[in-house]
Amino acid sequence: MSADSKQPQPPEDGAATTADSTSLLLTHARLTDGRTVDVRLVGGRIEAVGTAGSLTAAGARVDLTGYLLLPAAAEPHAHADTALSADTPGPVSYAPEEVQRRATEAALLQLGHGATALRAHVRIGDVQGLGPLQAVLQARRSLRGLADLTAVAVPRLLTGVAGADGLSMLRDAVKMGAGVVGGCPDLDPDPAGYVEAVLEVAAENGVPVDLHTDGDDPARLARLAAMAGGLRPGVTIGPCAGLSRLPSEAAHRAADRLAAAGVTVVCLPQGGCGGTELRGAAPVRLLRAAGVRVAAGGGALRDVANPVGRGDPLEAAYLLASLGGMAPQKAYGAVSTEARAVMGLPKVRVEAGFPAELLAVRGERLAGVLSLAYSRIVVHRGRVVARTSAVREYCDSAAALDLPRQARPERPPEPGSPPAGPDVRS
Repeated sequence: MSADSKQPQPPEDGAATTADSTSLLLTHARLTDGRTVDVRLVGGRIEAVGTAGSLTAAGARVDLTGYLLLPAAAEPHAHADTALSADTPGPVSYAPEEVQRRATEAALLQLGHGATALRAHVRIGDVQGLGPLQAVLQARRSLRGLADLTAVAVPRLLTGVAGADGLSMLRDAVKMGAGVVGGCPDLDPDPAGYVEAVLEVAAENGVPVDLHTDGDDPARLARLAAMAGGLRPGVTIGPCAGLSRLPSEAAHRAADRLAAAGVTVVCLPQGGCGGTELRGAAPVRLLRAAGVRVAAGGGALRDVANPVGRGDPLEAAYLLASLGGMAPQKAYGAVSTEARAVMGLPKVRVEAGFPAELLAVRGERLAGVLSLAYSRIVVHRGRVVARTSAVREYCDSAAALDLPRQARPERPPEPGSPPAGPDVRS
């Protein structure tokens, strides 16, 4: 069964299964094909799409004049337990309340960027045990109705005597509510044994696998592909930056094996993450040419692995287009359509019948949106859950006279204030 045909799994742990039953009308939205349309949302789905001015609704209305309407993004590779910890004085705290606070704040930050679904890798074991996972699961519950958060259990060791506790804890993590099992086989003394253990737990529980690997060892990748070939609901690996450092012939063979096994790769265009030490990005064009499904994620979000990570899917798409040479449409697809497929979520299109998971960004065309994605409106389960509005102002000068201008309500000037210059809303 392909990832496209996979049936969506029920929300974990009873996460919001009912959407807002009231209707929402999005008016005068521009689509990527150039049309300007009205979109009516009812019960968490798109009920109708019509020409601008043709639809009515009994509920709320949002004017999207000047906005490009897109399927919402998704974040397939976050690190919720370490997010926003770069500026912490002294050792990073893994106290449950601290992890929950960081995980919640990080998810809301990424939601504001447009990611309505997130997959968060969470380390288990060592002195923290299952505490960080429990905290992230609590954050998930607090985010119901705003964003869908899935936890990936990431044990450190799984083989030998030292790995016995990790294997037991991985099984306990699934029982607690981790929706995906994963880890870093490159860091285990027996990488192949680590993968085998993860796949066994996944098969026992019918959950997906998401593994960290640099991908710089062709033999190791070949063994992983051979073991993962028959597993459903699927195996994802990333960030695989090491594939870019392999000789061309070896990289092509590895990509062919991954494609044949149905393994998905999640690349991190902004750099590495806590699961791997080396920087760089996967060879996206090579992987796609081989037939590998490739999605893009954010990875580290202002933690020790990357103190300036943004967690912005549009930045990931921008980097794929700018540095990876992908067309804007394909680049955005990597953080939306492909990311959702990796996460087992239903496909989204701006068409009747599809889930109302949408992102409106001020701009006329996708290339411009990826370049200057300031103002955004995020829709999850049929309702607006986040807004970001940016206004750029210039002083009154001859150089600014011909800049594009968008009207805003006039206010009487403050006594003694200088005359207002033109403003540009982004």
